[in-house]
Amino acid sequence: MLLKVCGLRRPAQAAAVAALGADAIGVIAVPQSPRWLEPAQRPALFEAMHLARPECLGVVVVADPADAELEHLTPAAGHQVLQLHGGETPERCEALRAALGSDLILWKALRIRAQADLDQAEAYAAVVDALLLDAWVPDQLGGTGHRIPIEWLEGFRPRLPWWLAGGITPERLPKALQALAAAPPVGVDASSGVERAPGDKDLGRVKQLVAAVAAFRQDRSS
Repeated sequence: MLLKVCGLRRPAQAAAVAALGADAIGVIAVPQSPRWLEPAQRPALFEAMHLARPECLGVVVVADPADAELEHLTPAAGHQVLQLHGGETPERCEALRAALGSDLILWKALRIRAQADLDQAEAYAAVVDALLLDAWVPDQLGGTGHRIPIEWLEGFRPRLPWWLAGGITPERLPKALQALAAAPPVGVDASSGVERAPGDKDLGRVKQLVAAVAAFRQDRSS
């Protein structure tokens, strides 16, 4: 069970979150988001993160990136993962992998409005490295705090690893992971659930979430 904390904007805070035990840290590359971080500022954030915890993965979150944006999305910017959070088709995911290189890890976010939306997972199995499931909210791509009903996911067993996002908090996480214990996600992705304001993380809340994930790991190994 891994933990990603998404939507950071400051290098010092990224370093602190990594040092607390986050396995991945995400920055938002969608200009309409209140958590948007401009391309020139991303390398410094990822460098601070890696200095604090070298194994922590840097993630850039995009939505339907145009070809003109790709120069900022290569691993040269300091990240290892590109998270596709828009309406990217499997064909577009395949094209982006070809354009950005095989060293870049690709995750595809699926915004789940109904349980039947989970059927989309099969179409992406051969073209991305993992899926991220988030709740569907009109006109908002993520960081909303809305949750996918856990009962929809109890039988979800895709062919590739998946992350759970949407309303992840220290209080809600234990019950959600207990419900999914038979087939858990590879990781969980938190944003608004550990924030004081968009892009400003509450390190106390992050520490609580790290502890909740660690408790699940211990339960699974005992």
